[in-house]
Amino acid sequence: MSAVVHVLGAAGYAGSQLAALVDAHPWFELGTVTARADAGRRITDIHPQYRVAKVLTPPDAAAVAPGDLAAVCYPHAEAAKLVSELVDRGARVVDVSADHRLRDAALYPEWYGFEHPRPDLLAEAVYGLPERYRDAIRTARVVANPGCYPEASILALLPLAGALADVVVDAKSGVSGAGRTATEAVHFCTVTESVSAYKVLSHRHTPEIAQELGTDVIFTPHLVPVDRGLLATCYARLTGDAPSTQDELLDRYRSFYAGHPFVEVVETPPGMRAVQRTNFAQVCPVLDAARGRVIAFGVIDNLGKGAAGQALQNLNLMAGRPETEGL
Repeated sequence: MSAVVHVLGAAGYAGSQLAALVDAHPWFELGTVTARADAGRRITDIHPQYRVAKVLTPPDAAAVAPGDLAAVCYPHAEAAKLVSELVDRGARVVDVSADHRLRDAALYPEWYGFEHPRPDLLAEAVYGLPERYRDAIRTARVVANPGCYPEASILALLPLAGALADVVVDAKSGVSGAGRTATEAVHFCTVTESVSAYKVLSHRHTPEIAQELGTDVIFTPHLVPVDRGLLATCYARLTGDAPSTQDELLDRYRSFYAGHPFVEVVETPPGMRAVQRTNFAQVCPVLDAARGRVIAFGVIDNLGKGAAGQALQNLNLMAGRPETEGL
């Protein structure tokens, strides 16, 4: 017997790709797909590459039955209320927005500009990084899908968590990471043949990275003129029980990610093309032994492992399916 998965907010880049992944999944059945401005249109009319003929309907939590799975692909500050309604109806939810990623409710007014309406669900939510929280994801009612920048940055440094200080993350993302809404900042003429930093010292993903690495972080994102892909270059000072040679460093990474099917440890700094349109991440740590520091690279597809692919990986775990199924 298959499981129904609803995708609420299926007209955007992440939501439409997730709907396509669910639609092609051997076990899941694609349920309701919703949109506001695009209600009445088929997903294939907006995103023909996915060939999903299902018609988008207006948002309606009542369409989700108790026991169903749902993914909420809304902008931040708009998802929390719907997630609350769905959980109260007995559904289990992957929140692809940022509304359940931070464990401390007091951080939401500072970083996201709203008071979280359900601190109880926030406290219950499991951060949706299987490489760290796989067992908790399996039984969770609410799974907070990681942000794309944090996903690449955390995976690049996670094997060294607890032995890091002075962390600096310099990350670059393709334009699809900005979402489907057109703005002057992502206009073709603005982006092409240029690279630019934005939200310096104020990007909302900063506390998410710090939360999962357990240390303060300086994070600077950049927009690069590609469709999809994300590269995080992470610099940190090593403390405590840190490897003393490059071979030891690679061994620690390989041991840590053994059994994690979507993380590949590589020996040379990877590029975006290695993971585009996949759910894979590649990480490459480089030891600067003379300075007691590490440079760690992480690449993902910002719509794959950074959004829709990661959401499906979490849905698989929640449904008791093989983690790689449909991916």
